[in-house]
Amino acid sequence: MPKNETYVVTAGEAGTRLDVYVAVREVQLSRSYVQKLIGEGLIRVNGSEARANYRLKEGDTVSVTVPPPVEPEVRPEPIPLDIYYEDEDVIVVNKPRGMVVHPAEGNYTGTLVNALLYHCRDLSGINGVLRPGIVHRIDKDTSGLLMAAKNDLAHEHLAAQLKEHTVTRGYLALAHGLLKSDRGTVDAPIGRHPGDRQKMAVTDRNAKRAVTHYRVLGRAENFTLLQLRLETGRTHQIRVHLSYIGHPLAGDTRYGPNRPRFGLDGQFLHACQLGFVHPRSGDYLEFTAPLPAELAAVLKKLGLDEPT
Repeated sequence: MPKNETYVVTAGEAGTRLDVYVAVREVQLSRSYVQKLIGEGLIRVNGSEARANYRLKEGDTVSVTVPPPVEPEVRPEPIPLDIYYEDEDVIVVNKPRGMVVHPAEGNYTGTLVNALLYHCRDLSGINGVLRPGIVHRIDKDTSGLLMAAKNDLAHEHLAAQLKEHTVTRGYLALAHGLLKSDRGTVDAPIGRHPGDRQKMAVTDRNAKRAVTHYRVLGRAENFTLLQLRLETGRTHQIRVHLSYIGHPLAGDTRYGPNRPRFGLDGQFLHACQLGFVHPRSGDYLEFTAPLPAELAAVLKKLGLDEPT
């Protein structure tokens, strides 16, 4: 079923462009998609079609119709997987940098889900056809360990552990600047960036608590090598928290310098450790994965030892 919403423009909102107004009201919609809906006549002002740049007046009624999503078919693809563990319930893989975890707009092929569908006979269906088996995610340019569920029972068990913050998730990161403290915790809420929908930010508006613990492993030139442990799992959490304290990740052009050092294509962040209770046996399983070669090479240039 399509989603229908109606808004009445207040005095403080008067003068706002129609597309900007709807994008703020409907936070899950990108501005470009809002403009597409306006062009299709699905967003109206006082019952009539209007242009995206129409300046709203106090008392205007804006009606928004969002058609139901049409999920494309996701096909299995023979993409090699670096498998660390697998049984009838769970598979743990080491995702390479540059691979998207699940299909989404602009990335319907070449994802980890495409590879898992080819390799596994079954995956849990709790997250729908675009994210079968996916219990948690890491960013496209973040490498490292991920677990996926092969059935709904396993998925529910693993998801509950994530919600209760009992899953062990360790990361290695290279941050700009020299952190003064050898250990620390960043406890700051994260929500959508108020001025850029493609980013997250530390904010009090529609935010959730986010906690990241860090330990310094080494310092060289103007960089700090960190071991991090996530207590919560918000979108871009490590990237946002380190940028918030003034030490963005090396290579992270979204939250840090526009010109990355060392020829990095994406942030220096690796999910090196993953531990959880097996959903069937009750045994605690833990895995570690070394840095990919391109990140290890950066540490070598800095004269820093690769963590073991």
